[in-house]
Amino acid sequence: MLRILFTFLLLAGAATAETRVPKSQAEISLGFAPVVKQAAPAVVNIYAKIVREGRVNPLFTDPFFRDFFGRGLGKPQQRVQNSLGSGVILSSDGYVVSNYHVVGTATEIRVVTTDRREYSAQVVLGDKESDIAILRLEDAEDLPFLTLRDSDQVEVGELTLAIGNPFGVGQTVSSGIISGLARTGTATGNARGYFIQTDAAINPGNSGGALIDVNGDLIGINTSILTRSGGSNGIGFAIPANLVAEFLRQAKAGNDSFISPWAGVSGQHMSADIAESLGLVYPMGVVISDLHPLSPLGEAGLRVGDVVTHVDGDEVNSPAEMKYRMSVAGVGGTSVLTRLRGDQSEDVSVMLVKAPEIPEADETTLGDRTVMPGLTVSRINPAVITRLRLPLSVSGVAIVDAGRYGGRSGLRVGDVISRINGAEITEPDDVVDALTNPGRRLQFELQRGGRPVSLRFRL
Repeated sequence: MLRILFTFLLLAGAATAETRVPKSQAEISLGFAPVVKQAAPAVVNIYAKIVREGRVNPLFTDPFFRDFFGRGLGKPQQRVQNSLGSGVILSSDGYVVSNYHVVGTATEIRVVTTDRREYSAQVVLGDKESDIAILRLEDAEDLPFLTLRDSDQVEVGELTLAIGNPFGVGQTVSSGIISGLARTGTATGNARGYFIQTDAAINPGNSGGALIDVNGDLIGINTSILTRSGGSNGIGFAIPANLVAEFLRQAKAGNDSFISPWAGVSGQHMSADIAESLGLVYPMGVVISDLHPLSPLGEAGLRVGDVVTHVDGDEVNSPAEMKYRMSVAGVGGTSVLTRLRGDQSEDVSVMLVKAPEIPEADETTLGDRTVMPGLTVSRINPAVITRLRLPLSVSGVAIVDAGRYGGRSGLRVGDVISRINGAEITEPDDVVDALTNPGRRLQFELQRGGRPVSLRFRL
């Protein structure tokens, strides 16, 4: 009896206990039951309702057919889409983390706990790119929650459990190990960045669920799988707990959108050829290929061609990993970047700031007096570059909303307008002037994804 109690304490004890694998027959027989019993109540099922606008048949936009069939047919038809996923309670007062693709655009969210209590919830902070959303449950108190572990201390080979609601069958637990760390550019869906890889079975509906260690602490949030069949093939990805902690901190501080530090640089992976040209023994770090004039890294003395090998002492080998390290540190502080220039290595302190609104965006929506009402354009600054994921070197006016008519004409969000009917566009007011009484023909010259695009219309 004493041995079983001792085994229980080893497997499900305090966070200070050292993580290890079961060694005795008693430990193996006991399995993960104590850990699951401790952690499962903090993992919830999420039911989200999303209302989407249906597409309108172009036939019904013609005045003749609209009058003939009835004007109601020309209106977009709404359809309701139900989304099923999982979430993890992070605090006793009802803060819950899930994936953005589960709840980010939901109009109604219902959260059900393991003891069948139901709560309404609202998204208080979400980020599509990171695929994280923080919810707040209404009238919730004294809820069980999971402790966030320092995910930088996770090691490949550790035992792990994935808890969620796959395929809507109910809460399910699967076991595995940590298969890899610092996975970048491999996850599917909205998420982009830095992930923990596991072979614990993750299936549709597990999104937003918990990936825990054998102490019951939260390692990460399950977000996606790599599959050709739609089912789990033993390659799953989780968002690290350290990034979740920063989201929770910002949500509790009252932010309604996630603010990530702005580096103002473009970088590339270190290849063997580049490493050889720089005289490195093996490929490591991120090569800076472009710097914005307002970049805080530039202000700290970094320049194109420098190699960033570490952020706050942690090795970085991709731009996504470098961004992750700075995001975890958070806006308002500083990070120490290790810079390699030639054969000299140096630590540089960099201020962590959000993307500046310099110059002012002057976002403008075109009115009915123009030929494209609803088109919204903005002067390009670092904040707009970050939001629209534009090249650092671009300047001028960008489309932030194509509007009804612009979208039908082929304009896209993120297009940078160079000229309209031959007139140079440098300010949002230039777009308004060019689209007010432009004549019978209209020509846009754009930059789209770094490539020139020309669109011609007859009005």
